[in-house]
Amino acid sequence: MLKRPKLNNSNIVSFIIILILLIPQTRKPIQVQVQKLIALIPPSIEFKSERQQIKNLNWQLKSLNNKVLNLGETSNRVKVVGFWATWCPPCIAEMPSIQKLYADYSDKVDFVMISNENLSKLRAFIDENDYTFPVYTPLEQTKEIYFNPRTIPRTLLIDKKNEIIIIEDGASNWNSSKVRETLDKLINNQIVY
Repeated sequence: MLKRPKLNNSNIVSFIIILILLIPQTRKPIQVQVQKLIALIPPSIEFKSERQQIKNLNWQLKSLNNKVLNLGETSNRVKVVGFWATWCPPCIAEMPSIQKLYADYSDKVDFVMISNENLSKLRAFIDENDYTFPVYTPLEQTKEIYFNPRTIPRTLLIDKKNEIIIIEDGASNWNSSKVRETLDKLINNQIVY
């Protein structure tokens, strides 16, 4: 004879969580909130010996205002390049930290947020969230692994010599003191270890 399982608080809570995650209208907001907790962790700085230099940044992008940008023309400037999507909970979770960083560094650092989604969908998302950082879509495909990420978000911090200082997959806190200190050093041509 089979025993009936006992109902205890942890079983009830587990059942409710599973049920909530199965409902499409509640799944995404919950995932975004969980990713925001994960995004409290700042990204890791690459060790100098492990850093890679990007040889070709000549990649054509189109802004939400239909202006074309050749990423290679941003040489001799520090760059924050992010790959993201409006449907991606980790991307949504880290966007507020990128916006805060952009608000303070937009005059010293090039921010290039890239998505391959429809321009009208991107505009609506940016407007709805009051983001002001520049958003682009690719005009062409590239073979560079950095620009064809397997996961999103993928965010790169690139120095003036096109060397990758940070490459982070997943949500991170881009408005951390660690990132700000790194940016300040890169802007002032100081060595980052």
